[in-house]
Amino acid sequence: MLLASLRFGYPAFIFLSYACLTLAQTANWTYAGCYTDSTGARTLKDATTGSNDMTNTLCVNFCGDRGFAYAGTEYSRECWCGRTLSGSTLKPASDCNMGCSGNPDEACGGPDRLTLYNNTAVMPTGPPWVNPGVNGYQSLGCYTDNSGAGGRALDVEVSGTFPGGYQNSTVANCVTACSARNYIYAGLEYYGECWCGNTIKNQAAEASDPSTCNTVCNGNKTETCGGPNRLNMYTNVSLPSSSTSSISISTVQLSSIVSSSVVVTSSTPVVVASSTSAGPSISGVPTPLPSGWYYKGCWVDNANGRVFTNQLQDANDMTVESCIGNCMTSGFGVAGIEYANQCFCGNFLQNAATTAPQSECNMACAGNNNEFCGAGNRLSVYSNSTANITVYQIPTVQTTDLPTNWKYEGCIRDDAPGGLRALPYQLILDNTNSANNCISKCSAFGYTKGGMEYGNECYCGDLGDIQTAQATSVPESDCNFVCSGDPTTICGGPRRLSLYTWTGPNPAAWNYASGNAAGAYQFLIGGVVVPLITQPARNGKITFLEKSGTGPPNSTGAYELDVTQVNNFTGAWRPMHVKTDVFCSASLTLPDKAGRQLNVGGWALDATYGVRLYWPDGSLGVWGKNDWEENVNVLKLQNGRWYPTAMIMANGTILVVGGQEGSNGAPIPTLEILPTQGPVIFAEYLQRTDPNNLYPYLAVLPSGGIFIQYYNEAAILDEVTLQVKRQLPKVPASVNRPDGGRTYPNEGTAVLLPQYAPYSDPLEVLICGGSTPYQGSALDNCVTIAPDVPNANWTLERMPSKRVLSCIAALPDGTYLIINGAHQGQAGFGLATDPNLNAVLYDPSRPLYNRFTVLANTTVARMYHSEAVLMDDGRVLISGSDPEDDRFPQEYKVEVFIPPYLMDNPVQPVVTISTAQSDWAYGGLYTFTVNQPITKVSLLGAVGSTHGNSMGQRTLFPAFVCSGNSCTVTAPPDAHTCPPGWFQLFALNAQGVPSKAVWVRIGGDPAALGNWPPVGGFKLPGL
Repeated sequence: MLLASLRFGYPAFIFLSYACLTLAQTANWTYAGCYTDSTGARTLKDATTGSNDMTNTLCVNFCGDRGFAYAGTEYSRECWCGRTLSGSTLKPASDCNMGCSGNPDEACGGPDRLTLYNNTAVMPTGPPWVNPGVNGYQSLGCYTDNSGAGGRALDVEVSGTFPGGYQNSTVANCVTACSARNYIYAGLEYYGECWCGNTIKNQAAEASDPSTCNTVCNGNKTETCGGPNRLNMYTNVSLPSSSTSSISISTVQLSSIVSSSVVVTSSTPVVVASSTSAGPSISGVPTPLPSGWYYKGCWVDNANGRVFTNQLQDANDMTVESCIGNCMTSGFGVAGIEYANQCFCGNFLQNAATTAPQSECNMACAGNNNEFCGAGNRLSVYSNSTANITVYQIPTVQTTDLPTNWKYEGCIRDDAPGGLRALPYQLILDNTNSANNCISKCSAFGYTKGGMEYGNECYCGDLGDIQTAQATSVPESDCNFVCSGDPTTICGGPRRLSLYTWTGPNPAAWNYASGNAAGAYQFLIGGVVVPLITQPARNGKITFLEKSGTGPPNSTGAYELDVTQVNNFTGAWRPMHVKTDVFCSASLTLPDKAGRQLNVGGWALDATYGVRLYWPDGSLGVWGKNDWEENVNVLKLQNGRWYPTAMIMANGTILVVGGQEGSNGAPIPTLEILPTQGPVIFAEYLQRTDPNNLYPYLAVLPSGGIFIQYYNEAAILDEVTLQVKRQLPKVPASVNRPDGGRTYPNEGTAVLLPQYAPYSDPLEVLICGGSTPYQGSALDNCVTIAPDVPNANWTLERMPSKRVLSCIAALPDGTYLIINGAHQGQAGFGLATDPNLNAVLYDPSRPLYNRFTVLANTTVARMYHSEAVLMDDGRVLISGSDPEDDRFPQEYKVEVFIPPYLMDNPVQPVVTISTAQSDWAYGGLYTFTVNQPITKVSLLGAVGSTHGNSMGQRTLFPAFVCSGNSCTVTAPPDAHTCPPGWFQLFALNAQGVPSKAVWVRIGGDPAALGNWPPVGGFKLPGL
């Protein structure tokens, strides 16, 4: 409907319904939208003409004859041409509301607005542009996509399915991919993502600032592919088309939308009834206003920037009442209406706002031609207070009252080619951005640089990021946007950062070792399988379990490796057998006297219920005879489980937690006990956080509770009821992605830090790496917590590099080897890239923030399904990598990592202990002999390693005394300090060189697992 037509000494303003735009294409020219322009900084600056007979056809022909890529009409009679767009942003079509001087039924721009066309046969130059449409799809503009909050706007991702993959993402490729799948909508986001759908979901809407779609397409640097949480949205639904035959290109037609009940010409004045609003009558102010609201006059906008901080969606049914109502609903006390259909909200005015004569607020409201709704750069302002409106002066850079150890550096550019950011971590703080808020967030995650951009964007990173992007200083005037959270200060500008620097102690003081201090990777032996699980056994060997189909066709699914036989390939690998598929199962060493290995769960059907047992036998150099035992008909889990975790409880029973039904099935949000006791226990938190909680981390706490960490949450469970006893704070992830996780499929890795006699210090948990949903940005930090401490909270430390799919191996000297994984991606086949090839040592005895030392590198990519376990000789066995893609191999090679303490072949202590002294009761005294002086004794729990989860891991340093070569050690005091089980005992000399391990059992077999299962087909060791 034609809402109003005005003349105030300049051409008619026409107010349109946005739905009346048509995007038909003729002779390579395409309607691109309504764009901003400025007399001081022209959007199109290569040629211009003017005419009282101006039409869009005339302008397009003028520019096309001269070979330009763009043509735009403005202010009814002006035509502008250019090879590129200079600093312009897309605005609602209703902003271009002036009739062409040669055809008043066409829109020819407006004040500081261009009706823009693009010649698709001419390649644009300069900054990227919004492709108006291709292959039958038309641009809808820039849309929000708050995937971290409400969910995706479009729910089907087809990124990389077109020729050239993710790196060839273009508008044409994306819409073609969606069209081939019969989707109505196509959206491009963040350089290379392509999304499809038949509905726009989760309240996604056109972004208030179209310039936030500012990342260039990977496959076409001249066009934009959305931005962070922003989609360039396209649809193949036809918009209403023009019926005119007077022009041959797409135009905005007015005649088709004139109301049949009102005759309007361009010379008809607007008739506005007088009204009274809380005082003398003022033309165009409705009466009555919403209760408690008052008219505050006509105000100038954009003299020094926007005077409101919040703009709502433009509305073609805008009235004073509707704008005030929307501002009230949003909790604001000041409302302003501009340009007939624009509504702004806030609690104050900024940028030294000043009043204007009432006569300058003379545009009729789009939804009521009896009310005035501002004008071009003029606001009709209303308030819910009789007091004067607060007006803030022109903002300045904040250089004082900053958080401790931060200082302002200056305004720098953030426009590196390819979308490379000067600081890589972006946060959108629509209402809270300020220098203090932004850099405090950066500081909390260990970053030394922080900056703000575009008013509401916060960025974090380090000096190296700025150097890589070659971000240099620019004039301070380039940073001119008001902070969304502080109207008195500046927060950058378009692709300009207000930069702040940390000047205090380095929060990430990493160490870099060389020579022997860096350790070394070393090839050990060629493999026969790509293992899913590796598990050291008390016979000195290591068992390998593989998922079905990973190895050669004749694979038996299980092997035992004797590392003393590496020069005898056949002798080194003993074939073993499993009956069902152990893919993504869990493994433990039982506290029975045989030290049997337990494996539970699996891939699908019967395998998910599987309970498998192996009694390690044989000796080094001699094959054993025992094999894996399994019979799902007589021994099974209560719930079938894929991706579960298992743990020995303080009472010696086995806790099995979580998983899925199998083969990407429904969640199994339950806990159960083996040997079977009672029904399973439902866990709401596992139901709620599926599928991000698989392979949760478990630990018995000295307080008597059970620690559990799943996805980005953690809790303490009651060890009797298995219900949540205390919820712990959420686990920090990334500075800009609190939804990042630590457990599969975001897969980090976790261990318990050492416990030292007399065990009075609280037990700490260390979790390193992980990833974020969807884009799979690996985390670059570790976090620790002491769960038993009142008001426990997480401490975050930056790692030297990002890491996902990682493993941690506890070492005899109390340090931890962080190894394997990737810099980018998630767990799953083909979902990770950029292997992380370096080993890192974490030493908890060093000062906080100085605990990481970068060690040696490998050339072997260890991606999904890689493992790391401590061998009896003190080396770390590195195995596996099962990415199932064409980028990285299925890795059969087995390596060892030689820690620094074994470099240069030192003489290792030799420990001798009798069988009688190898079975410890809590608090007992036990004797062994050693052939050289020692300074430490360590106990490391038997581990089953898979998917970054070292089930059974625990490190203790017990009290001991030595007299000559005889040493007496005191066993840990109780089952909560040290759950019952088998441990590798190491003795270390003054140089930190460990002995080879001897195995001891601590705490006996309180659950009588030696007599379990009481069914046929299983060999039982007894008690």
